[in-house]
Amino acid sequence: MMIAQLLVKTRQRMQKAYEVTQTDIASVRSGRASPSLVENIIISAYENTTKMKVMEMATVTTQDARTLIIAAYDPSQIPALDKGIKEANIGLTPLIDGDIIRISIPPLSEERRLEYLKLAKTKIESGKIMIRQARGESIKEMRHALEERLINEDEKTLGEKQIQEVTDQFSQKLDELSKQKEAELMQI
Repeated sequence: MMIAQLLVKTRQRMQKAYEVTQTDIASVRSGRASPSLVENIIISAYENTTKMKVMEMATVTTQDARTLIIAAYDPSQIPALDKGIKEANIGLTPLIDGDIIRISIPPLSEERRLEYLKLAKTKIESGKIMIRQARGESIKEMRHALEERLINEDEKTLGEKQIQEVTDQFSQKLDELSKQKEAELMQI
């Protein structure tokens, strides 16, 4: 029973690491309009009394492959959204259009594509490091359980093998995420 619980805990840790990496990689520009480019930008709202993410203040949608539309829940906060997006310095220029903000996504130069590809690979590697750390923690717990005589040597060996299988699964998911982002970045 001890090993099954540890595997569930390991899977949860690795899933969390994967989700963090997935969110992180989505913020890398690809030349295509995607709400994730701006959703997590922190905005100083309501005369700088509150810090909020764009997604908490507005609906972010894509009009087409190169245009984002931001519709604020509170129209009085459009100037704050505009200012916050400009200050985030992500290479996007918001344009206030009545009660919405439009952002045109410029096509990426080859140099920028390669720069963003390198950034994406760095983020994927960080995700793999988090997954390996989760594996290390689980194996350490497994060894501790052996020392405490909660499991025997055979159970420890089997548990470590199962932990490695889960690690390989999540590592493969990150590789697939990397390939998707690379294809997205290199698409013209």
